[in-house]
Amino acid sequence: MIAEVPTMAIDMVLFNENTSVLADEFFAHRLGLVPLVSTSVDQFKYSRDCTCGEYCKECSVEFTLHVKCTEPGTRVVHSSELISSNKDVVPVVDDNGRGVILLKLSKGQEINVHCVAKKGVAKEHAKWSPCAAVGFEYDPHNNLKHLDYWFEKGIKEEWPLSKNAEEETENDPSAPFDYNAEPTTFYFNVETIGSLDPQAVVIKATRVLQEKLGALQMALEEDQHPDTNANMDEADPWV
Repeated sequence: MIAEVPTMAIDMVLFNENTSVLADEFFAHRLGLVPLVSTSVDQFKYSRDCTCGEYCKECSVEFTLHVKCTEPGTRVVHSSELISSNKDVVPVVDDNGRGVILLKLSKGQEINVHCVAKKGVAKEHAKWSPCAAVGFEYDPHNNLKHLDYWFEKGIKEEWPLSKNAEEETENDPSAPFDYNAEPTTFYFNVETIGSLDPQAVVIKATRVLQEKLGALQMALEEDQHPDTNANMDEADPWV
């Protein structure tokens, strides 16, 4: 969920004008970390799979940002001011509709950039991660005795149970311990950055896991029957 669920993120930045106090590299890094709505990420190709030279509509979305401060004081630039070429891929905004603060401009300062957002996963760069944090828990009552609590007076007083404990019942302390028992239920807490909702992240992560298991199964079958694959290649010269 953290590293292999694809999202859209700004990957290329062309500076036409930058008279702010932020260096080009610093501001480009901030733009890359802006969360983008990625509900339609499946309709885009990875750059490595696209036939275009650099970027196109099939593998990327273009953004423009042109702001100049003409009034005395400070002009705050938010991510919502990024203009997208695709209405389905836009910056994630808060309840006020502004998004994150990109930079602040003083009178006379100007920022004019052209950005290209591409599809990717966090194994390549953290900016593509849809999650801020993912936690999981199993056996909230410690029925399997996997945890050895350190305490001074009492475990229940010093180690309060999580909300997940309401889904299970605690074993009878006087009952014999089952040494063959194994965990069967896992509770996940998924916190996203807004590009995808938690349910979508879980579903897409399950799909990625299924694809990995399918590729592993095919590799094992080919390894167990190498002669069959060789005969098929000889029979069909176009394989």
